[in-house]
Amino acid sequence: MFSDVVFLYPWVLFFLLLIPVLIFIYIFKLRKNQSAIKISDSKIFLNTGSSLKVKLIHLPFALKMLALALLILALARPQSFSSGTNFNTEGIDIAIVLDISGSMLAEDFKPNRLEAAKKITDKFIEGRISDRIGLVIFSRVAFTQCPLTIDYSVLRNLLKEIKSGMLEDGTAIGNAIANGVNRLKNSDAKSKVIILMTDGVNNAGEIAPQSASEIAKAYGIKIYSIGVGTRGEAPYPVQTPFGIRYQMVPVEIDEALLKSISDNTGGKYFRATNNKALEEIYNKIDSMEKTKVEITSYRTAAELFSYLMLPALILFILDLLLSKTIFRKLP
Repeated sequence: MFSDVVFLYPWVLFFLLLIPVLIFIYIFKLRKNQSAIKISDSKIFLNTGSSLKVKLIHLPFALKMLALALLILALARPQSFSSGTNFNTEGIDIAIVLDISGSMLAEDFKPNRLEAAKKITDKFIEGRISDRIGLVIFSRVAFTQCPLTIDYSVLRNLLKEIKSGMLEDGTAIGNAIANGVNRLKNSDAKSKVIILMTDGVNNAGEIAPQSASEIAKAYGIKIYSIGVGTRGEAPYPVQTPFGIRYQMVPVEIDEALLKSISDNTGGKYFRATNNKALEEIYNKIDSMEKTKVEITSYRTAAELFSYLMLPALILFILDLLLSKTIFRKLP
């Protein structure tokens, strides 16, 4: 409490110089005073010891000086300042919707599309501060791998556990978006975002992608869609009796659909043709959907004069009692 103490009226401290002056005057008077009773011989007092009263004869004066010093310090109005910083954040709720269909095993990304998406998504999550992030996976059906959370360690562990084949194969983009909307619809965050990653064409599900985007728009949710895959053909691993063989398969991404979905909700469509392009896309989304952090510094003053005034008052009262009783002087 007494760290960083400052005085509001520092000029009052000059009155402390009165104390050595009063001490000097007190000593001067002691030496000047003569005994009121004269005796012919002092030998009769040689074997008598000094009483406690005699030893503490200067106590009342010492109490006066200490009380006066404390009173002067209190009148200078000491204050202790504490400072700190308040962080006010306007978080963003994000649902990451990841395609885990069989085509995500194509190796135009290293080691493949799915693992590259997981790695770069993990890096994106690691860079967020206070946003709630959820994870939805889909192929023929959509499944919530992790609801909205700020426990990024749990989220990242669940992300690592994702693998192709967890769900029946297919590509249900509409169902995936609807699941992401379901995660975000009750959110009161300033910004609500779906990041949709897919490498195929919608061929399954009960909900049309356009209808799902309309629902997202109604809830104020923006969709950033990412088409994952090179242009042309990509190497795809095929299990054969002789081991894994690769065959080139055409890359089919419905870019018109994904662009329409994003534009309808105020988001944006991106095409990622390799690992580096996907990482750059995530960086762009990260910069566009930054959490707003307001930093407010504060400085609070605590009055300390009461810690000095009270002891000063006690010392003055104690001096008064001692002077009128034990150390009372005869006229």
